[in-house]
Parts: sequence; structure tokens; C-alpha cells
Amino acid sequence: MSNHRKFYIDGQWVDPSTTETLTVVNPATEEPFTEISMGGKADVDKAVAAAKRTFEAWGRTDPAERIAFIEKLAAVYERRNDEMAQAISAEMGAPISMAKDDQAIAGSFHLRGFLKALENFPWEHPLRADAQSERIVHEPVGVVGLITPWNWPMNQVALKVGAALAAGCTMVLKPSEVAPVSSMLFAEFMDEAGCPAGVFNLVNGDGPTVGEAMSTHADIDAMSLTGSARAGIAVTKSSADTIKRVLLELGGKGANIVFADSEPERSVKRGARSCFYNTGQSCNAPTRMLVERGIYDRAVEIAAATAEATLVGDPTREGPHIGPLASAAQFEKVQELIQAGIDEGARLVAGGPGRPEGLNRGYYARPTVFAEVDNAMRIAREEIFGPVLSMIPFETEEEAIRIANDTPYGLTAYVQSGDQDRARRMARRLRSGMVQMNGASRPAGSPFGGYKQSGIGREGGYWGILDFLEVKAVSGW
Repeated sequence: MSNHRKFYIDGQWVDPSTTETLTVVNPATEEPFTEISMGGKADVDKAVAAAKRTFEAWGRTDPAERIAFIEKLAAVYERRNDEMAQAISAEMGAPISMAKDDQAIAGSFHLRGFLKALENFPWEHPLRADAQSERIVHEPVGVVGLITPWNWPMNQVALKVGAALAAGCTMVLKPSEVAPVSSMLFAEFMDEAGCPAGVFNLVNGDGPTVGEAMSTHADIDAMSLTGSARAGIAVTKSSADTIKRVLLELGGKGANIVFADSEPERSVKRGARSCFYNTGQSCNAPTRMLVERGIYDRAVEIAAATAEATLVGDPTREGPHIGPLASAAQFEKVQELIQAGIDEGARLVAGGPGRPEGLNRGYYARPTVFAEVDNAMRIAREEIFGPVLSMIPFETEEEAIRIANDTPYGLTAYVQSGDQDRARRMARRLRSGMVQMNGASRPAGSPFGGYKQSGIGREGGYWGILDFLEVKAVSGW
């Protein structure tokens, strides 16, 4: 196994303060492929001290200097994209084609998005045309703590690190201990691009130890976490005593509303594929498909056929298949919820418990479709984070809105309709931070985030930078 036991602090790879290690497992083989050190409070203190000291200079840099560094970072990233893809594929099981074309490239995509947002960012401006002497000044919030997940590791690292760099913050990153290797490679990219010592620091570890030490640290001015609702609650509570800003990107249970006029042969297949993509391990996955009653039976057939046609296999092999779930814990959770769907009376029309045929090793799950799902069932309420689709019929627009909004989450909703006025009408009433209509993709810089228990704040572009800034009002300018 390779050795990834050091932390990146104050511009150097340094030994940890503890001897505790964790084995990182390849989810496709269930075999270990590296070890990382598990940090403690002393490591966090050291990283925060470096970040605080460096903030005095980095926080006052001209935005042009920060833009120049992000451009260098993006260039290094793009040149080493295939290395990043290999790391992501090995640590969390993304098939190598998807790891190159989507997982890894998401990092440089977001960095480029921040560069676009910085072109005309309003760092200082008058309050209003009739209040020219009142100046609004945007300044970096300070030292920020960043906690990122395993499911889209570089997507989330770039969204947080890129925004913090653009704003002029210094930072401490704790990546997921399930998938830490990609973030350690990212630290190499930062170093190669010439990041000033102390601006970016990385400490590996778990949430209860390193995450807690960051959240409670008096010298960290803001915490940004992407993860589960449970983790978000823990960070919020731990941050309360120091009254720091808390930014959260949490779970989702996306409703995909399919109307009869949406060309269901296309829209249902697209929705099911989106649900299974990344083995269902996306917080914005359209995991509840609400289908107009007149086409419901046909939609179930299409979704079931799509599940049966979805290939599952070795992530080292090129191709459009899906890979394993990221960990043993995630595999067990998905299996439990598939069984819960059966036990609660949903009709299993594709997939089901266990591994796909021919795979007896690795955390592989079967692409699964349930019909006749009631929105009160666990499979409709809980974020499964696996390739499991729940299909629910509806009669009217009002019923579809009621079912879609009847969730503790509010991240992404989807509308499929040939009537654009109706699609827009639905979009305005859906209680979610994002709505995607008729398969439209999201451009760089579009704000990512949700309502309710899906989180607080937005990531990406202008809005992502704004969340790492303070607003100062200066009178008599």
C-alpha cells in the first residue's frame, strides 16, 4: 500500500501528532489500498494557527492576485485530471470513464466558474445612486473550516476551496475519511500552483474528532460542510458557542414530476438513468418519480426496463456502467432500505436486495425500481443514496405539488412537460433550491443549495463567493 500518512500544513507535508491510522478500502474489491493518519485536536490547532497567521496578508491581496493563482491552479488541475480520476475511482468506486469525464473534471469546471464570477465582482460599491457616500465593502470572513464528502469529492472540494480562495479566506480542509486520497492529490495541485504557505491546509480524520475540533475552534470564523443532516446538526451545534457562520449542503429526496405530454419514452428513461447515475450517490438525484396517472403503468415499464439495462461492473473498465457503492456501511444501508420498501408493501418491479448477478465481491447494488410507492414509506422519505427509484402516481398539478413538497428536504426538483408555461408554473411552487426542467443542465456558476433540511447557503460562482464574505457598510465615504 502507498503511504498517505502526512498532513499538508503551512505549505509542507508534515507528520501527524498521533499514531492512529485508518485503512482506506477499494469498494470494488473490498481490499485495502492505502492508509491515512487520523488527526487530532493538536493537528487542527497547528493548521488553524497557520491559516490565521497567513490571513493577515492573504485577506488583503488584490483580487487580481487571487485570480492569477486560481488560473494557475486550474491549469495544474486540468493537466493532471487523469491522475485525479484514478484516485477517485479507486477510493469511491466511480467507473473510470465517469471519473475522468464527470467526477474529476468537476473540479476544474468549478474553478473556471469562479474565475468567470470574479471578472466583474462588486467588491466595493455605493449603497444606491442616491446614497453615494454610503459605501458597501465586501471583505473575506477569515479562516474557514471545510468538510467535504466522499460521493463527489472534487466537486465539493473545488466548490468550497475555490470560493474561499476567491474571497480571500484561508482554510483548513477535512475531506471524508472514506475518500481522502483525491483531496491529498488536490493539495499537491495547490502546492504545485504556488499556493502561499498557510492559505490551504489539510488534516485527515473523522467528524467526531477533527470535525468537532474545527467546529469548536475560536479562530475558525466559518464552517462549510457537505454531508448528512446528522453531520450538519453536529457542526451547527458545535459551532454555536463561538457564534461562527455555518454553511451546509445536506441531503435531498428529489421529486421528478413527469406529465403525460413530456414524451415519456424519453423523459422517464432519462429520469431513471439520472437516479442510478453515480450508483445513486448524489444528493440531487431524482429518486422520487411522480408520474401523471394516465401514463403511469407505461412509465413503470420504461423505468423497470431502464434498470434492467443498466450495467453494473468493474470501475477500472472503460464504459457507461455504474460501479459499486462507496463503502460497506453504505452497502448495508441501501440493502436495509430496499428490504424496507418490500416490507412496507411497495411493488418491486426491478432489482431488489443483494448484488447483481455475477458479482459476489465488492459493494455492488442492483438498480432497483419500486412502483405503487406511498409518500409516507421510508423509501420515499429517507435519502437512500443508492440506485433505488420510487414511483408515485398523481392525478393533478395540485396533487403533484403537494407530494413533491411533502419532504423534509428541498434540494433539487425536476419537471418534465411539453407545456413550458406549466413547467414554469410548477417550478415556482416547488419548495427546492433548484428546479431542472426537461433535462436542462446547470451551467457553471449556477447557485447550488437547497431549502429546509437540505442546507443553508449556496455554492458555486457569485453566490458561492458571497457566502465567504462579510458585508461592511462605510458611511461618509
